[in-house]
Amino acid sequence: MDIGSKIRDLRKTQGLTQEELADRAELTKGFISQIERNMTSPSIATLEDILQCLGTSIGEFFKEKRGEEQIVFTQADYFEKKDEECGNHVTWIIPNAQKNQMEPILLHIEKNGSTYPDNPHEGEEFGYVLKGSLEIHIGSRVCTASKGDSFYYTPDQTHYLTSKRGADILWVTSPPSF
Repeated sequence: MDIGSKIRDLRKTQGLTQEELADRAELTKGFISQIERNMTSPSIATLEDILQCLGTSIGEFFKEKRGEEQIVFTQADYFEKKDEECGNHVTWIIPNAQKNQMEPILLHIEKNGSTYPDNPHEGEEFGYVLKGSLEIHIGSRVCTASKGDSFYYTPDQTHYLTSKRGADILWVTSPPSF
């Protein structure tokens, strides 16, 4: 993070000159100029004083703006895991989605493959079948979904997916559980 530029931008947004900010923070204009040009770094106490004069706090100053978060993810961002035993391949299409409220994955189930049975847990699960067909097992209930179908359930019973012919699914859980 370019602290100096960010302070300069805040100062200009407030309509203050370097001299006016220096007076308010009981510093010299030269010191403010050096900070803004990243020639020196203020102590934490001095930074707090400057930010208070600019109408913000250290927490707000260092908080990432939502606009700075990654919005688009490409295959280079994906993480993949293959489960040879069950016959499936999971691709996490949003990295570090565990910190989010939902977690989307791409799931490929091979012919006669399955997912590992998952115990009941909080949340919701949604899937959209991109290719093939599958069976959704929730407790003792079994439902079938084919290409173009979607499914949604509350995972309050043991649940898993199987496929006799293979399937590709966009699967989303909330909260993250994969």
